[in-house]
Amino acid sequence: MTVQNQIFIGSAGEEKQFLALKLANRHGLITGATGTGKTVTLQILSEGFSQMGVPVFCADVKGDLSGLAKEGEAKDFLEERAQKIGFEDYAYRKFPVVFWDLFGEQGHPIRTTMTEMGPLLLSRLLDLNNTQEGVLNIAFKIAEDESLPLLDLKDLRQLLIDIGQRAKEISMSYGNVSSASVGAIQRRLLVLEQQGAENFFGEPALKISDFMRTTYDGQGFINILAADKLMMTPQLYASFLLWLLTELFEELPEVGDPDKPKMVFFFDEAHLLFDEAPKILMDRIEQVVKLIRSKGVGIYFVTQNPMDIPDSVLSQLGNRVQHALRAYTPKEKKAVKVAAETFRPNPNFDTVEVITQLGIGEALVSTLQGKAVPSMVQQTLIRPPSSQMGPITPQERQQVMQASPIGTSYNESLDRKSAYEVLKEKADHKAKLRAELEAQEAAEKAERKVSRRGSNRQSVGEAAIKSVTRAIGSSVGRAIVRGVVNSIFRR
Repeated sequence: MTVQNQIFIGSAGEEKQFLALKLANRHGLITGATGTGKTVTLQILSEGFSQMGVPVFCADVKGDLSGLAKEGEAKDFLEERAQKIGFEDYAYRKFPVVFWDLFGEQGHPIRTTMTEMGPLLLSRLLDLNNTQEGVLNIAFKIAEDESLPLLDLKDLRQLLIDIGQRAKEISMSYGNVSSASVGAIQRRLLVLEQQGAENFFGEPALKISDFMRTTYDGQGFINILAADKLMMTPQLYASFLLWLLTELFEELPEVGDPDKPKMVFFFDEAHLLFDEAPKILMDRIEQVVKLIRSKGVGIYFVTQNPMDIPDSVLSQLGNRVQHALRAYTPKEKKAVKVAAETFRPNPNFDTVEVITQLGIGEALVSTLQGKAVPSMVQQTLIRPPSSQMGPITPQERQQVMQASPIGTSYNESLDRKSAYEVLKEKADHKAKLRAELEAQEAAEKAERKVSRRGSNRQSVGEAAIKSVTRAIGSSVGRAIVRGVVNSIFRR
């Protein structure tokens, strides 16, 4: 169902539920227990945004969202749902999709450089103390002053080795650099590297504009990040999101409240993000959620329970879709109560009770209306998706990637001359000079030793002459002594 400037979500009886595009940048939340329909809701909202010309970014944890790239298959239960909710123009179709993957296995690689990440964000990400952060700042400053490009992990690691060796020289101009701090930073970088960060840091660096493409007929591309493997490396995932949110915040211009978002982000399984996120990421998410809507960007979190989201972030999420929650334990009952309290009450039913009784594909929906006021919560049947439910095959994924508008721009990594190569050449040159000097000193020492031995050796003639001289000297001396003694006694 296409309604101008609105996305059809589903029906609450005779009342249709829509998400207003003009208020879609006020962010949102999709919650519910496992298997209650959160992913389908994410899917139909992505379809709606794409159809309205809004580019979308989704972190796909389970791989199910890849089905957006393929036309849905006709099924009785989908047809029945469409008819029941009055979805008159329901049709099966595929949507323009671009696949991304930090590891470059299931989509285009995503990379950024160490310089773009910067010392402040990197030090927070690595959870460095003040002293270690100071050393990292010195490293980046030296890289700038000495024109050493910092592109990837090996660049930064080689630079740290260099400043560790030049600590005394550097301390006069930049401040103290201790070997303990350098070692601590190297260990943290090693952990990041073991999680696969060598794939993330490097060139060519991603252009944010490549996330914001539309098709020739005005549809927004749906960017799907393969996050199944990425979620197993939380520090790398945090690195990516930290960089992405920072880039968005710094690069996009202020646009106020546009008629529709410039882009919408969906973060699936958000509880995994918040559970192990470093403080810097939490601070940045909070900052972005509060301020980025004026840049025309909407952020939607998908998780099991509203309690998974920090209160400072939760209060900024105006559009809500709550699927069923189960309440068997005291903790679960509390979670249901908290979820119910996030909605504007409906006098026609008990929200707490309804949350536990919702079926698959049902949800409580409240969206912003008019002057950004939340609508009264409604028990809603979510519309069926037009694209395929569930993942596509690896072969189909490859076909989509081959037809991608990104082409081969990011497929091959570049390893141009940077800090690692420059410093390595310098270290090798020093080592060569040192080896040559040591060889020269050794040769000179050997020559002096030979010279000393030569000066101590005498020819046969010299020895004979010295012997004769000593003999003559001895006989003359003895004759003189005898003459003197005899003359005395004769007296």
